[in-house]
Amino acid sequence: MIEGIKIVIVLFAITLILSIPAGIMVSILRISKNKIIEKIVEFYILIMRGTPLLLQMIVIFYGLPLIGIRFDRFAAGVVAFFFNYTAYFAEIFRGGIQSIDKGQYEAAYVLGFDKISLYRKIILPQVIKRVLAPISNEVITLVKDTSLVYILGLNDILRVSQIAMNREGSLLPLMYAGLIYLVFIGILTKIFAKLEEKYSYYN
Repeated sequence: MIEGIKIVIVLFAITLILSIPAGIMVSILRISKNKIIEKIVEFYILIMRGTPLLLQMIVIFYGLPLIGIRFDRFAAGVVAFFFNYTAYFAEIFRGGIQSIDKGQYEAAYVLGFDKISLYRKIILPQVIKRVLAPISNEVITLVKDTSLVYILGLNDILRVSQIAMNREGSLLPLMYAGLIYLVFIGILTKIFAKLEEKYSYYN
């Protein structure tokens, strides 16, 4: 069970650390004035959001070796989670960015801000505050989605508890697994509540 917890936490942390910054970058590309880039990103998001994460993991681990691209079990999970959650975070951030009044962009350019400084100092601080609620929902979903890595043969919490349940003929292992997820999500809920409180000064 301890090894299963490690897999869940590491997969969760890597996905979060990589996909949130990537989601911000993809969201900016998504609203690009370059129509080719916009359409490519739009297609990527459609594929990632329009197909199940489980199917994406199967394609990456079992399908890509057919064309010579191979990942070990854990790396395949990381790649699938990264591309999937980057797409979801990108759409969340896109909505936040587009909610900012256009006058702020114009005023920043008049004051001499370049595009990077504009986003870093003016736009993103406001966007983060506005998207905290949907981001928190997505992060909680990510915790529960980590249970899908059983399809890759990884001994996550759920797979270990299922094996123990079958061996012992008891539902207790599954209840323990559920309790672990519940505690994890409870901690994250408290963290996001504190973040929302911190950013409330923008109101």
